Amino acid sequence: MPPQIPHPDPGTPDTRGPMRYLWWLVRCQPWRVLRGSLLGTAWMIGLSARPYLIARAVDDGLRTGDTRALALWVAAIVVAGVGLSYLGIMRHRTMTFIREDAKARSAEVLLRHLSRIGAVLPRRVGAGEVSTIGGSDIDWTAQVLTLTGPGVGAVVAYGVIAVVLWSISPMLAFCVLVGVPVVGLVVGPLLRRLERAESVYRRQQGALTARSGDIVAGLRVLAGVGGRDLFARRYAARSQELRAEGYRVGAVNSWIDAATVAIPGLFLAAVVWLTARMAVTGDVTIGELVAVYGYVATLIVPVWFLLEGSHQLIRGRVAARRIADLLNVTPDDVGGPGRRWPDSTPEARRPDQTPEARRPEARRPGSVPEARRPPGPAAPDGPGDLHDPVTGLTVRAGSLTGVAVDDPATAVALADRLGRYVVSGVTWGGVPLRDVALDEVRARILVADHDSYLFAGTLRDILGAGADDDDERIGAALRTASAQDVVDALPAGLDTPIDARARTLSGGQRQRLRLARALHREPEVLILIDPTSAVDAHTEARIAERLRTARAGRTTVLIATSPLLLGRADLVAHVSAGRVTGTGGHTDLFDSDPAYRHLVARGSEEAYR
Repeated sequence: MPPQIPHPDPGTPDTRGPMRYLWWLVRCQPWRVLRGSLLGTAWMIGLSARPYLIARAVDDGLRTGDTRALALWVAAIVVAGVGLSYLGIMRHRTMTFIREDAKARSAEVLLRHLSRIGAVLPRRVGAGEVSTIGGSDIDWTAQVLTLTGPGVGAVVAYGVIAVVLWSISPMLAFCVLVGVPVVGLVVGPLLRRLERAESVYRRQQGALTARSGDIVAGLRVLAGVGGRDLFARRYAARSQELRAEGYRVGAVNSWIDAATVAIPGLFLAAVVWLTARMAVTGDVTIGELVAVYGYVATLIVPVWFLLEGSHQLIRGRVAARRIADLLNVTPDDVGGPGRRWPDSTPEARRPDQTPEARRPEARRPGSVPEARRPPGPAAPDGPGDLHDPVTGLTVRAGSLTGVAVDDPATAVALADRLGRYVVSGVTWGGVPLRDVALDEVRARILVADHDSYLFAGTLRDILGAGADDDDERIGAALRTASAQDVVDALPAGLDTPIDARARTLSGGQRQRLRLARALHREPEVLILIDPTSAVDAHTEARIAERLRTARAGRTTVLIATSPLLLGRADLVAHVSAGRVTGTGGHTDLFDSDPAYRHLVARGSEEAYR
């Protein structure tokens, strides 16, 4: 297997504002930006060299009839053209590198941040918002960096041409110096209006994208309950609103685009008309008239870049503000000091991901290397009881505890508290869980949802197995989850590529793979939410028996209502109306608690007597 080349650290972005974020992108590649600025400036100034050469060819060659001088000046024009072509190629190449680096850097910091905030993301930001930010907004912020090359060159060229025109006629130079700011004053209000319209449009676009994703994800359910047409009509109505907002943005864009073309043209016509009048009166020569036309025609290029750059800057500010807002989303305040590891270094990887931690001898409960343990309140050195004061549930260390909850929302909330995904008063070994360093919690406590996402990759990748994981250990996790048949049915076994969400597999197969993935991590505390809801009764009974054996001596919480799972638990807690109303063995609760019996028997109490 080829050695893995470490990816450079994208850096820590400045998210205090959109302009600060854009400036951070510039500061991340200073030498490249400097090279782009120099090339852009040289290219822009070089454009004004040709009018001068043409003017000399007219005055020194054509008017005087000097063929040799004309040939020399023509040759100079050709050489200047070749040089400008080279400068243009290098400028465009450098600016492409700058933009692509900015895109990749923004994508990396977003991906890194999204992986950190994890479970908080769906509660704070819609999926559509993340999609539009990760798509178009990253591109718009990168486009703004064009200002660092041709944008800087446009300003310098504007000044150089004004100085050159001053040597010909101060009045012409004055017209140029005053005319360009007037252009900015004309376009400025349109740019401010565009920023407001663009912000509203982007926000609505993100909301509509989120709705479309929800509809597609729940299409089968909607079709089953007859709600497909209702949601289609609602989506169509929102689409019409977004289209109207898009028309508004398009209208402003069209005026800006028109002004970008028309105003420089009018400006050119006015200056040429003035110069022609001066040529008639003899204030300037014919060659100077040609040069002035060339200078002003050349000036259209930097003016166009300035107007286009201003347009891009407005869009980029809107996009950068959305990126910064997403990067400012932080996890709930569920931890104290040391809840994050240093960024993007091999030493900063999760403790359970380091090679030494993956060795069998390091796989004891709570095996976080002391040297890597983040600062903060100490977690229990070994197994400890988990206590949730909201429900009154206590999970004994090293036990298999079943929790039957009458409300699915309450069950999910309980798992979030025990896994420290929300602020709570849960204690772990007598220590408030919220005070333990977050990475310590993530390394030792795992919450496994029955419907968690399966990423694309080989089956080995999906199970979270690394190159140093032996197939025997992977096989043990698959056997416990009764998922060995899934591997056997695939052509290349563990190395078979699987698409995103494992859509080629059945619901039961996907659920068993999720369980195998959780078991393969071998966490000290494993919290399973309905791990067998999509499998048949025989497979469920087999999983329950094997799970008890595989997790012997380690803390396991089964949040489920399946009697086959609860029957294998050391202790079962019945949670009703948000509180523990009874604890004991499954059989004892079934006989003594009618509400528990009705919950787990699913309306068929007689079958379980």
